Amino acid sequence: MADWVPNLFVAVLGFSGGLAVGSASVALLIVFDLIPRLAQLGNAFRKAVWFETAVVCGSLYWTAADFFEWRFGLPDTWPLILPGLLDGVFVGMLAAALTEVMNVLPIMAKRLHLSKYTVGLVMAMVLGKLAGSLFDWLWFQW
Repeated sequence: MADWVPNLFVAVLGFSGGLAVGSASVALLIVFDLIPRLAQLGNAFRKAVWFETAVVCGSLYWTAADFFEWRFGLPDTWPLILPGLLDGVFVGMLAAALTEVMNVLPIMAKRLHLSKYTVGLVMAMVLGKLAGSLFDWLWFQW
């Protein structure tokens, strides 16, 4: 009877992890205001629903591709130039959106009355990222 307890724990852990990652992705898009910014840059406010649909469909597709471990062979170099260019555009737009909202931390610290701890908050984030990266690179992947 206790054989299902570990499986239930793994299922709940996986579901909660997916919920956390999904929520963080949606929060990232909302905080960065990425979809309205794309519509503004493309003068396509009436077609903003297409941008939203593309993000949702891409997320669902790549989730299924990862979950079902879809594999496909990549062609030679030339056919990959356009997808690589589009990937670079996406990363560039995300980086530009990040630079626009970098003032979120000081505003949050001011509203939570933590202004004198701003350096500590930034250091905690940096050290957490460093510790997580070192754990992943040195221990988890070996």
